[in-house]
Amino acid sequence: MASRDFLSQHCAPTGSPVALDYSLTGIDSAFVATMEPAMQAAFLAMESLESGAIANPDEDRMVGHYWLRDFARIPDESLRKDVIAEDVRLRGLVKNIHSGGLHPPAADHFENLLVIGIGGSALGPQLVADALGKDSGDRLTPYFLDNTDPEGIARVFGRLKGELQKTLAVVVSKSGGTPETRNGMLLAEQAWRAEGLNLAKHAIAITGRGSKLDQYAERQGWIARLAMYDWVGGRTSVMSAVGLLPAALQGIDIDQFLMGAREMDEVTRSRVTVENPAALLALFWHRATNGRGEKDMVVLPYKDRLLLFSRYLQQLVMESLGKQLDLSGKRVEQGISVYGNKGSTDQHAYVQQLRDGVNNFFAVFVEVLADGDAENFEVEPGVTAGDYLSGFYQGTRRALAENGRSSATLTIESVTPETLGALIALFERAVGLYATLVNINAYHQPGVEAGKKAAAEVLAAQAKLIDAINSDAAVRSAEEWGTVAGVDSETAYIVLRHLAFNGRGVAIYGRTPSTARFSRAV
Repeated sequence: MASRDFLSQHCAPTGSPVALDYSLTGIDSAFVATMEPAMQAAFLAMESLESGAIANPDEDRMVGHYWLRDFARIPDESLRKDVIAEDVRLRGLVKNIHSGGLHPPAADHFENLLVIGIGGSALGPQLVADALGKDSGDRLTPYFLDNTDPEGIARVFGRLKGELQKTLAVVVSKSGGTPETRNGMLLAEQAWRAEGLNLAKHAIAITGRGSKLDQYAERQGWIARLAMYDWVGGRTSVMSAVGLLPAALQGIDIDQFLMGAREMDEVTRSRVTVENPAALLALFWHRATNGRGEKDMVVLPYKDRLLLFSRYLQQLVMESLGKQLDLSGKRVEQGISVYGNKGSTDQHAYVQQLRDGVNNFFAVFVEVLADGDAENFEVEPGVTAGDYLSGFYQGTRRALAENGRSSATLTIESVTPETLGALIALFERAVGLYATLVNINAYHQPGVEAGKKAAAEVLAAQAKLIDAINSDAAVRSAEEWGTVAGVDSETAYIVLRHLAFNGRGVAIYGRTPSTARFSRAV
């Protein structure tokens, strides 16, 4: 059932590459009026952030990813000059690599690109590469190491077997100490050595100045080092060197990418709520979740090139909004869960539950007008494959609405560097505005740091267990070995089982935590 507000509840500001249909969100003039004081406060907070105020109080940092597409907005002159100089270095590096002026020792040109990173240091570049890459003929063909899974890493190097002499590696870590990225780098060094090559002659670091990675790359004589700034978070770093260098090396027009974001930034600075698509998105999220994260956001892009968009938004939204405490220190446990795949694949996956099951979600559709079929081949008289795709989008949207499921639709003409940049910027701004509405810090990630700390504690426990089992020929339960090593029994069991199944000097007898016994492998 079509909304009677379809014609009036559209937000397509002049200069915006993205149009927002909010006719099925439930937002009406009364709700906007109720939220208007809070929304105006959010606009002021965003203006303060963009002017250089400390917007991340926990880490005493500015938040400046918006400056990356408009250097004139950088509030400090010396910082502006530094950012511009880094941009010139990046573009010069890309030009030199593309021309062959900078090439590997054993080849005339680099042909492949291996990006080693995790989280925001991989998700953004992966999204851009997949959405905007050519089917063939990219300037450099991209590959990614984005985990510390040895088998996954081996699969990537299997695809690059015999190609490493023509492969450029870009290692990305702001702190320079991210374990997953460090592990990928060390395994990359091993892979290059196995082919009689030196990774240093093929490697570029993108990291914080003076970081462990920065120092390591300098000592090893890597090709180049580009800076990451502490005022750019990983999940908003795709328009820094993190995303721009891989995209430019692949041959993607980064100027158009930045322009799209800049255009969206401009229209979403409007303090007229109903003319600001980011404000309307934030209000939709607030209304749908009661400002408490009570429902999930399902992202449904009807385009294969946007397959990774929901994965990208998972980090942007969930890491930004998933907070235990608000800015006053009150326990609030905020957040919005995000998931999604692509249309019309979703018709055959979970749309059945979305339509008829538990109403614990709201949907954000992404509609792409251009089919990309130059011949408009008809799969039946008067109907193309693209017509079916559009029909499935319209049908799903309507079916959800008929059963009381709310949704918004974002429409772009086609997937281009400009429109992708605009979509990313739109969600960045919506996240920032929503965070202010619910009084949380969107720009830190204490839960991620807690996970890293816990992982380090597990590895320290592993070292104690290895020492204990190597110094004693006894056969003991996990609990007993834990007592010997000063490690809790659960950690002892999981660690010893992992060591045993990977031939790491531990033997296991038994299959359950209560029956298993461990000893030094003979």
